[in-house]
Amino acid sequence: MKNRDFTSLEVTDAYLGAIEAANPKLNAFISVEAEQARQMASASDKKLAEGAARALEGIPLGIKDLFATRGTHTQAGSHILDGFLPEYESTVTANLWSDGAVMLGKLNMDEFAMGSSNESSYFGPVVNPWRSQGATDALVPGGSSGGSAAAVSSWLCAGATATDTGGSIRQPAAFTGTVGVKPTYGRCSRWGIVAFASSLDQAGPITRTVEDAALLLTSMAGFDKKDSTSVDMTVPDFAAAVSRGVKGLKIGIPREYRMEGMPEEIETLWQQGIEWMKDEGAVITDISLPHTKYALPAYYIVAPAEASSNLARYDGVKYGLRVPGDTIDEMYELTRAAGFGDEVKRRVMIGTYVLSAGYYDAYYVRAQKVRTLIKQDFEKVFAQGVDAILTPATPSAAFGIGDKEMAADPVKMYLNDIFTVTVNMAGLPGIAVPAGKDSAGLPLGLQLIGKPFDEETLFAAGRVIERATSDDFSPEKWW
Repeated sequence: MKNRDFTSLEVTDAYLGAIEAANPKLNAFISVEAEQARQMASASDKKLAEGAARALEGIPLGIKDLFATRGTHTQAGSHILDGFLPEYESTVTANLWSDGAVMLGKLNMDEFAMGSSNESSYFGPVVNPWRSQGATDALVPGGSSGGSAAAVSSWLCAGATATDTGGSIRQPAAFTGTVGVKPTYGRCSRWGIVAFASSLDQAGPITRTVEDAALLLTSMAGFDKKDSTSVDMTVPDFAAAVSRGVKGLKIGIPREYRMEGMPEEIETLWQQGIEWMKDEGAVITDISLPHTKYALPAYYIVAPAEASSNLARYDGVKYGLRVPGDTIDEMYELTRAAGFGDEVKRRVMIGTYVLSAGYYDAYYVRAQKVRTLIKQDFEKVFAQGVDAILTPATPSAAFGIGDKEMAADPVKMYLNDIFTVTVNMAGLPGIAVPAGKDSAGLPLGLQLIGKPFDEETLFAAGRVIERATSDDFSPEKWW
């Protein structure tokens, strides 16, 4: 675009055409803002013609439905926010627009970001653009940012915003052969992002390459006085760190991540990742994160507790869905019964239970103590000179939509987050990078976990994996 070989408007029209053709089958976009996208692209073309291009000038992006976008569809994948059009812009998207990016539309997601498969959306499940070799069965793209991952993987946008509360960026990235970054808690403002669990939620990018992720995060990040959890730190030039390499870095391999029953393919890929790091001059060291086994149960107490508090604001009074009742209490009940899906109701009930008078100390307080121990595990390891930690991103490749085992036992679904939740509990940065494929030809990812506010090392190490793998992570087009 800078060379004027083509315009932002031409690129935007190409993406809009791709969405029109693919979305009936993939269901990645909930709403497409074609007119607004063309206006933004035309404005970018003027800037480009004047030689005044900003960092993301004219680049068309998809926005997860969790980010408030002024005057356009924002429903967090839920019926309870029916018809909600915010009068304000989230800080992260405002940052992107001020850097010249173009909004194509809003991306599908698990309702209120609660899910690991993008099947809990009120707008229906997203379909993974990847299929097992020789099969036509529809697979999940992961969740909750399944629309973001599927759209990037299938070339429906140049990049996408996403959020990660327990793995909701990294797991879908691993399932779709894309790159997903969960930044340090506080690196990106949460203002204007619909809350799930406020002490865990963090925005980040999903892209096709490590360098693209670095470019997007540079624009998304930054201090925001409207968010008290936003950290007042200079945002580095993340893209400049991508080619730094890992020579001399100490990479930790946590023994607790070698889970019982872990598929051989995941173990083999992990070992391959270790060899790639060694080949590039990194020093590999075994480490212990002893409280890892408690992370998942503690997470599924803390996150629902915060969700039950955050979601209490949806009552049918001021905005969104309203189901009339004879009394205000009945209106609350009927609105929430109709507006929330099964998974959201389940988590709200769990959260309300663990916060109730008889169980608060037994569950919520203990889970917070475990969270502190998990954070201390990482602090001890980093104090010993470890620069980053290498683990698998997910315990398997993408599974089928409507998988009976997952539907029958929600805990099986929750186990998808087993490698990712510790990062959120400790507030650390993590990146998932496509690294190989399973026997069915589906993508698998490796995860790197970094020190607080050291995303630069993750981009450098992620690039090593990206460069080392010989696999092509472009799905075969069937849609």
